[in-house]
Amino acid sequence: MKTTTPAKSKDTEIGPIREEWSVFDLSKCLDLVIDHRGLTPKKLGGDWSDAGVQAISAKNIKDGQLTNFNEFKFVDEALYKKWMPEELKAGDLLLTSEAPLGETYLVKDGERFCLSQRLFALRTKKDILDPGYLFYFLHTSKGQQELHGRATGSVVQGIRQSELLKIEVDAPSLAEQKFIASILSSLDDKIELNRQININLEKITSALFKRWFVDFEFPDKNGRPYKSNGGKIVDSELGEIPEGWIIEPLDKVANFLNGLALQKYPAESQTESLPVIKIRELKTGISESTERASNKVPSDYVIKDGEVLFSWSGSLEVKIWTGGLGALNQHLFKVTSGKYPKWFYYQWVKWFLPNFQVIAASKAVTMGHIKREHLTESLVLIPTTTALSSMDSVLSPILERVIASSLEVRRLSELRDSLLPRLMSGKIRTNV
Repeated sequence: MKTTTPAKSKDTEIGPIREEWSVFDLSKCLDLVIDHRGLTPKKLGGDWSDAGVQAISAKNIKDGQLTNFNEFKFVDEALYKKWMPEELKAGDLLLTSEAPLGETYLVKDGERFCLSQRLFALRTKKDILDPGYLFYFLHTSKGQQELHGRATGSVVQGIRQSELLKIEVDAPSLAEQKFIASILSSLDDKIELNRQININLEKITSALFKRWFVDFEFPDKNGRPYKSNGGKIVDSELGEIPEGWIIEPLDKVANFLNGLALQKYPAESQTESLPVIKIRELKTGISESTERASNKVPSDYVIKDGEVLFSWSGSLEVKIWTGGLGALNQHLFKVTSGKYPKWFYYQWVKWFLPNFQVIAASKAVTMGHIKREHLTESLVLIPTTTALSSMDSVLSPILERVIASSLEVRRLSELRDSLLPRLMSGKIRTNV
């Protein structure tokens, strides 16, 4: 019969750790800290450019990835050389110093950035501390506690470089650090690949939708382009449309179920409850701070994976939900149809979304919104049964792929989040 020996631990200044692990002051295991948080183009005798090298700030980093691409600024080559005499290298760790504190990004091969507001760049001594291991350490509760425990500021928390360098990192051997980082990064790589696939599939779907419903170019039953096949175009209240097509209000094409005031359905216990899906959850997913409601809410108001949600107030957006079972809160519509395929009404809501956002912005006092009358005023083109069937054969499989990929992202994220604290504490050993 096999027996196991309990892992031995030792007490350190940051608490008990595995006996064979070490504790490093960050100052002892960094080769370089780039801290240009006070720099501006004006201070260097220049200005922002329309193109050139991307200048990134804290708002461009979220969950280990670059984000808010439409908010990137640029500097020309001459200003970049003044700003970044020490260029970033692959493996450098970018760390947000405030607003928010503690977001990280690992620089990849070929990436060139100019560091703007609220960012440090850390280059580790790679014979002591693997940059990937540091990246994941800073994602643990211990790493976040180290950062926030050394931060200052009552309204906006931020960390000075002097305090950052005092952070203590517990780590195994370099070989095990690298192996831990490789396990976690392989999951992150697959998650990011799925996300990029979905972005591309969404672009393809939107392009086909415009081609079919705006340009009226789509295959007939023989696969030939409609326009070149002599298809007739007739006048309508929306202008010229293909013969046989009809026009219906958006709220006749799909059902828009408004959510409930879920404080009227308090959770009886954590196990007998559902997460409350509000606008925040629609944007960022379910978190520990998500409120809970009774799981006895009426069944129509239970959200399932693959359903279309549309926030009609605040920050208006439409999304296919893949975050698991939840309860539909007010200010959100669950959009369904018993007559038309999901891609059809989902794409039409997306098509009208910019107009809805303009309407909401014009009415904003505290929180802008649209009314049901705006759904009625939004007119949808409905193709012939034959044409819709042909379109559906193309777009339904794409949408199913997007949903399946999003569900895999959730499963992989849950696996990574489960492994992260165990690997980073030595509770799971890699035996390298």
